Amino acid sequence: MTRTISVGLGERAYEVRVGHGLIDRAGEAMAPLLKRRRTAVVSDETVWALHGARLTAALERAGIAVSPVIVAPGEETKSFAGLAEVTDRLLALELDRGDLITAFGGGVVGDLAGFAAAIYKRGIGFVQIPTTLLAQVDSSVGGKTAIDTPRGKNLVGAFHQPRLVLADLDVLATLPDREMRAGYAEVVKYGLLGDFGFFAWLEAHAAAVLSRDPQALAEAVARSIAMKAEIVAEDETEQGRRALLNLGHTFGHALEAETGYGGSLLHGEAVAAGQALAFRFSAAQGFCTTQDAQRAAAAIAGAGLPVRLDEVPGHPFGAERLVRHMAQDKKAQDGKLTFILARGLGDAFVANDVDAGAITTFLRQEGAT
Repeated sequence: MTRTISVGLGERAYEVRVGHGLIDRAGEAMAPLLKRRRTAVVSDETVWALHGARLTAALERAGIAVSPVIVAPGEETKSFAGLAEVTDRLLALELDRGDLITAFGGGVVGDLAGFAAAIYKRGIGFVQIPTTLLAQVDSSVGGKTAIDTPRGKNLVGAFHQPRLVLADLDVLATLPDREMRAGYAEVVKYGLLGDFGFFAWLEAHAAAVLSRDPQALAEAVARSIAMKAEIVAEDETEQGRRALLNLGHTFGHALEAETGYGGSLLHGEAVAAGQALAFRFSAAQGFCTTQDAQRAAAAIAGAGLPVRLDEVPGHPFGAERLVRHMAQDKKAQDGKLTFILARGLGDAFVANDVDAGAITTFLRQEGAT
């Protein structure tokens, strides 16, 4: 069964389809969006080797010509150099603004291809076919596209909504267990920030989701996407409620910057630790109970994810260095740090005036130097 979730953005509304076998039907799904039957498929070497032939066959059955643009896997590709390479290859294909780019991969490919689509000839349509759990429940939906810089993660980018998202659960069968766990960090985030019922469901079904049980996985992915779609429709450019989706990300992005965006710390792992830190900081500030913070951490740790600084490669970290990274965060304003904190499980809020000194002290209590 395919579940269809609409992202309600007026004339720019689009569908997110969740189910099995969607790659095999990608041609019929994408054909109505194409003026010319051609697409440039941006993918990485790993995904293309595993699934490229299947996607190509599906598109060609619908008479769609495929031009692959294959990049190296890994966060390092999501850079100015990677963006320059992709846009140059797209220009060489002589795509026009009536054509589509297809992002076929995880979050790195989706962000990179989406940003390239946003700036190619001042904007070209694109389709997301996410191949990781993290990308399916988070980065493929909502139109955030960006690249990293040495000064921080996702600091250069654009809001550019896809025309369609196809979340094929079949591709998760080839996803390494570590990547599944990293994606699960974004799933549990939806429960922690605004849906206690979903959080409680995940406490009972985490093992089934992580073992790729078809029913549990479909439920987790669809519920996550439905929640994100609702938030994006209400607040597309993150002026209000959408900021809640950054729960754990301010801490997490600082940890990623310190570890150099390499393979030692995956984005989902950083966000997992960041969520546990956000709940403990909330408890330290008196916003939520210690019991809530402990329960959140237990749910994250139970999925095999880090919840403390000494569980993150590169420990010990310098507290002041981490705070300097946080000051570069897109959400920081007028010298005050912005964090997503919690009043309880399923009850997150935006705190726009967090004192850097309080964060420094907290990080030292957590084991930073």
